[in-house]
Amino acid sequence: MSLRPLPELQARRLPDVCAFHVDDDALNRFEPLAPRAALDEASISILDVIGYDDWTGEGVTSKRISSALRSIGEQPVTVNLNSPGGDFFEGVAIYNILRQHPAKVTINILGLAASSASVIAMAGDEVRIGKTGFLMVHNAWVVAVGNRHDLAEAATTMEPFDDAMASLYADRSGKKKAQAIRWMDEETWFNGEQAVELGLADAFLAGDAAIAAAAKPEVKAERRTENALIRAGVSRGDRRSLIAALKGGKQDAAPDAMQDAGILAALSQLSETIRS
Repeated sequence: MSLRPLPELQARRLPDVCAFHVDDDALNRFEPLAPRAALDEASISILDVIGYDDWTGEGVTSKRISSALRSIGEQPVTVNLNSPGGDFFEGVAIYNILRQHPAKVTINILGLAASSASVIAMAGDEVRIGKTGFLMVHNAWVVAVGNRHDLAEAATTMEPFDDAMASLYADRSGKKKAQAIRWMDEETWFNGEQAVELGLADAFLAGDAAIAAAAKPEVKAERRTENALIRAGVSRGDRRSLIAALKGGKQDAAPDAMQDAGILAALSQLSETIRS
């Protein structure tokens, strides 16, 4: 177990009518980072969205982190973190995997730890953050489509998620749980100095631990478009087909099931986002 008495987080899956997406503000602030050429063998890099990313074929999953820890073995590990968040359940799973590591876990917030990535950050026995870094906390986000019973079930299911996160932030910071709830309700952004002052991080990074990577603006555009399609209730398979069609300008690539005037009108506007 972790050297620090960290609480376990439990979360059951949401109903099928729900889907997670990356917070738009966090995605806009996210700048990819690349680790320096020489990395310690006992380190793990989390430098992308949390959960599998359909568009890049990448993303950070709990399976990948578990495999990396098995390779490292029972020795201290450093986690280099820069992520806008993503799938809440994958974030919880990664948090629990890290807290169960038998040796010291040090987490370096290189740039951004937002949403579910902030949950992962709390797994460190020691948390370091750059003075120009950011940590963001908010209530769990989900997009739900369905009838009133589906939506009521989704809302009920999410209540313990928020409660568990509030307990976690309060435990880490030493603040009252009511304060953590206010942070989450207000979607609060903490810079490095604020995170250390409030106890959400323990210290600043010793030095620059990363360099800016070549950003791919089209990846951000695709993710923003996917978020819009999720909010419109478009299924995962249809989202992939429609975005591929818009990118390639192939109207016949869109699935027949999606030939709806309203959806196609919305997609014609989204195509400008992808190409901008």
